[in-house]
Amino acid sequence: MIQHSEISNTLLRAKIKAGEISFGGNKKLKIYGRLSCKSGKRMKQENRVFFGSEQEAIKNQFRPCGHCMKTEYKKWKDGLI
Repeated sequence: MIQHSEISNTLLRAKIKAGEISFGGNKKLKIYGRLSCKSGKRMKQENRVFFGSEQEAIKNQFRPCGHCMKTEYKKWKDGLI
């Protein structure tokens, strides 16, 4: 898990382009989603964190976003994740 406040924008873009970062999340709400999610783009920078994989987000006890990850969110809500 990488906190947005601890990484420069240049390094962040490089990691996204290299495929090292695939998901973003809100550390206060414990929600993760796709980097293209409109809901995720609105969050404050100090609350934003990044993950290399969905498994990393789940390991850190984050839940899927109901907006951009509807299928995964439904599985989480039904207790399958």
